[in-house]
Amino acid sequence: MKKILIVDDEVNIGLLLSKFLTKNSFSVETAVSGNAALDYLSRQKFDLVLCDYRLEDTDGKTMLVKIKEKYPSTGVIIITGYSDIKLAVELIKLGAYDYITKPLYPDEILNTINKAIETQMALNENATEPAVENKKSKNTKAQAETGEFVVGQSSASKELMKQIMLVAPTSYSVILTGESGTGKESVAKTIHLNSARKDKPFIAMDCGSLTKELAGSEFFGHEKGSFTGALYTKIGHFEMANGGTLFLDEVGNLSYEIQAALLRTVQERKIKRIGSTKEIDLDVRIIVATNENFGEAMQKGKFREDLYHRFNEFSIHLPPLNQRGSDIMVFAHTFLMKANEELNRNVQGFSPEVEECFLTYNWPGNVREIKNVVRRATLLTETEEIQLKALPLEISTYAKATAIENAVENAISRSAAPASRTRDLKNAALEAEYDTILSVLREVNFNKSKAAKILNIDRKTLYNKMKAIDLDN
Repeated sequence: MKKILIVDDEVNIGLLLSKFLTKNSFSVETAVSGNAALDYLSRQKFDLVLCDYRLEDTDGKTMLVKIKEKYPSTGVIIITGYSDIKLAVELIKLGAYDYITKPLYPDEILNTINKAIETQMALNENATEPAVENKKSKNTKAQAETGEFVVGQSSASKELMKQIMLVAPTSYSVILTGESGTGKESVAKTIHLNSARKDKPFIAMDCGSLTKELAGSEFFGHEKGSFTGALYTKIGHFEMANGGTLFLDEVGNLSYEIQAALLRTVQERKIKRIGSTKEIDLDVRIIVATNENFGEAMQKGKFREDLYHRFNEFSIHLPPLNQRGSDIMVFAHTFLMKANEELNRNVQGFSPEVEECFLTYNWPGNVREIKNVVRRATLLTETEEIQLKALPLEISTYAKATAIENAVENAISRSAAPASRTRDLKNAALEAEYDTILSVLREVNFNKSKAAKILNIDRKTLYNKMKAIDLDN
C-alpha cells in the first residue's frame, strides 16, 4: 500500500483529502505544519508528499528543497489556492512532480497522484541499480521491476527492446504504432527513462479526448482572462514537458487546424500561450502514438504529411500480445505480483488450466486486457492459485468455443460442396442450427442440460446433434 503525507494547515482540507485517498487504497498521514511534516518524514518512509504552498511556519518551496535534499526518493506535489506561472515552473525545476491549484477535483488529483508515484518509483529504481551492471541490463531490470515495461523472451519482445535501447539515448522524435492496449505509453516511458532526459519531466497527453476548442489551451496553455472561462493562467503540456519528453497518445485524432499549430511548434521549437505575446523556447523530445494507419490517414487528408515526417525520425511497431507466445505468462506473473501488492494478497500463481487458457486466448485487448483480467482474478481468488472459475467466461470458454466453431465449419463443409454451399438450403439450415446451438452453449458456459432446456429439446437430441460434429465428449 502506497503511503502519502498531506501537509496543510487547513485541517478540514487535510481531513477531506485523507478520507478520499484512504478510500482509494492509500495509507495516509496528515500534518498541519512544515516542522510536523519533517518529523513524520524522519520517522516513516512516504511515497509522496502533498504539500500546501502557504503554511504557517514555512512555505512549499522551502519544504520541497528540504524533502528533495533529505528524502530524494519521495515524490512531491505542491497544492495552492494561488496561481503563479513563474512559481509553478520554478517548483517543477526544483523537483516537484506537479503544481496544482485549488479547488481540487477528485479524478484529477487521483490521476496526478498515481502518475507521480509511478514516475518516482521508476526514477528510484533507475538510480539505485548497482553501478557494475552494464547500461542495458540496468535499465531493463528497472523497467521490469517497476512495471513500466515488461521484458519478455520471445523474438518479438527482444526485437522491441533492441529498438527501444537503440533510439532511447538519441534526441529523435519517435512514432509508436500498434493495436490499442499494446503498451505504447509504457514504451514511451522506457525510452524517456533510458535517455539523457530521465531526470526531467515525462508528460503524457491523450489527444483522443481533446475537443478542437480545448486542444490549443492544453498544448500551449493560456493567460488568465484570454477567453471566456479562463479564470487563471494555465501551463500547457509543451511547457510542462520542457527539458523532458512529451508523449502524445492517439495523435491521429487531432483536428487539421491543431496539426498546423503543432507543425509550427515542432519546426520553430517555440510556443506562445493563448493571450500572450511572449515566446517561450522549447527543448522537448516528442513521442507520438496511434493505433491507426498513418498512410491511410494522409491519403484521406486527415493527417498532414509534413507533420508526419517531422514526427517520423524513428518508428517502432508494438506487436499484439497474441504474437508474443510464452511472454503472455511473463505479463501474467508480473501483473499478479503487482495485484498482490495492491490488494494485500498472497496468490502464488496460476493453475495449469488457467495457463492453458491464457496461452490459447487471442487477447483482443492486448496488455491492458491481461492486466485487468489478472487483477480481477486475484481479487476473486482465496487459494494459492488462480483457478478457471476466476476468469471471465469469454476467456475460460474460448478454447472450447473455438473447437466447436471449427467442428461446425468442418461439418458444414462435409455436408455440401464449396461451390454449391451458398445455394444449398439444407446446408444453410444446418449452419443456422449449429450457430444457434453454439450461441446457447456459450451463454450457459457449455452446460448441456441448461442448453437443451433453452433450445426446447431433450438432452439426448442435443447430444446426438453434437455427436454429429464430433463434440459428444
